[in-house]
Amino acid sequence: MTKKKKRKLRLATAWLGGCSGCHMSFLDLDEELIDLLDRTDLVYGPLVDAKLFPENVDICLVEGAVTNLDNLKLARTIRRNSRQVISFGDCAVTGNVTSMRNRIPVEDLLTRVYHQARATTSGEGPDHLPELLPKALPLHRVIKVDVYLPGCPPAPERIEAVLTALIAGQPVALPPDMRSFG
Repeated sequence: MTKKKKRKLRLATAWLGGCSGCHMSFLDLDEELIDLLDRTDLVYGPLVDAKLFPENVDICLVEGAVTNLDNLKLARTIRRNSRQVISFGDCAVTGNVTSMRNRIPVEDLLTRVYHQARATTSGEGPDHLPELLPKALPLHRVIKVDVYLPGCPPAPERIEAVLTALIAGQPVALPPDMRSFG
């Protein structure tokens, strides 16, 4: 009798309002990344050429705060289509640096950036940018989050510890030295 091959877990990553530092730390898994991809199929993220978030995702790491309507729509799609959602990094967990803009009303922010500053846009103008939310929000304020992975960015060892536990079907229990922010 032949053994049925175990299905690989479907892994996704997403980048909302943030700097991509968490994804850079993900890449810093180095050779562990190869082992990770032996156990999972990476089906969505900045490293994959998928245009739409897929269905039936087992684990999704979500980097960044929810800052605009496009982020909000993607976050809701991720939650609907993912078994486990991980708030990936301090911006997703707390709002962190991204939420520093929360002290400035959106209209004032847009006026300062697009009308008073000398910076130029792509020529399309602000009408073609996603509408900003009044505040940058941590991920758990808009969808249910299953696991929080702090750090700015999280060290590769933290990422590996979380993914190893989830892939093995075990609860995530980071040791105290891996629970810090910043």
